[in-house]
Amino acid sequence: MKFITFLTKDEQEHVGVIKESGEVIDITVLGREHLYFNSVLDIILGGKEAMDVLGGLLKTVAEESIVKKEEIKILAPIPVPMRNIYCVGLNYAKHTEEFSKGKGETIEHPIIFSKVPTTVIGSEEDICAHEDVTNEVDYEAELGVIIGKDGKDIPRDKAYEYVFGYTVINDVTARDLQRMHKQWLLGKSLDTFCPIGPHIIHKNELNNPDNLDISCKVNGEVRQSSNTKHMIFDIPEIISTISKGHTLNAGDIIATGTCEGVGMGFEPPKYLNKGDVVEVEIEKIGVLRNTVS
Repeated sequence: MKFITFLTKDEQEHVGVIKESGEVIDITVLGREHLYFNSVLDIILGGKEAMDVLGGLLKTVAEESIVKKEEIKILAPIPVPMRNIYCVGLNYAKHTEEFSKGKGETIEHPIIFSKVPTTVIGSEEDICAHEDVTNEVDYEAELGVIIGKDGKDIPRDKAYEYVFGYTVINDVTARDLQRMHKQWLLGKSLDTFCPIGPHIIHKNELNNPDNLDISCKVNGEVRQSSNTKHMIFDIPEIISTISKGHTLNAGDIIATGTCEGVGMGFEPPKYLNKGDVVEVEIEKIGVLRNTVS
């Protein structure tokens, strides 16, 4: 299943499932007698019971619960995360090289930082250029992992049991703030700096997250092109590392790191400007599209 959050014509926030035809099943309407279906988070927190109930409801879909994409506004799948987004830095060898300017930095352990919840926007929403704060807005195409149940000290071989699904993330970054403050939180956490979406694909429909083509285009120009198999630390290692002595919660979001080809890696750098259209695409998941304003 592919889950979306959207606004109806009367500006109500609903959760839906995208059909192969492209139509959307409004499961807030479909399951109006079930408290699970008011948001994607409700479904995640409802666990197996929620998925079982939803599976049963989807076998018979009333006409009133079908909506067309052109009639709704799609938001980020989880418009307001419960807490910061976990992020992995320098998780592709070639990006590590371009980030360190060829100094050959060796990454022995996952680098973990975070972005605050107010960074989150959906596909087709605008990334604010924040020209009064930064002159170096950059893009980063990343695979997002959505945690499906609470867990602490999760072993590698159990990690995928704690995954709900996957999405596309653009880890937008103000490079000058990143350098200035040494720690990355401020440079990563300006409002609108975490486009996510357009949907979450359930893990049952994606059994190879460790081998997916990932790319980023700016105004149609391919800037990044790689595959998740090139991650230095894979998804089980990331989940295991973050959860050591620290509880991951259902609904948490993890951005797994970006590949080579970011704006700062070019000579001269190719940072984002107002009017630029950024498209991040991950095989089998979808395209996340945003304009800089």
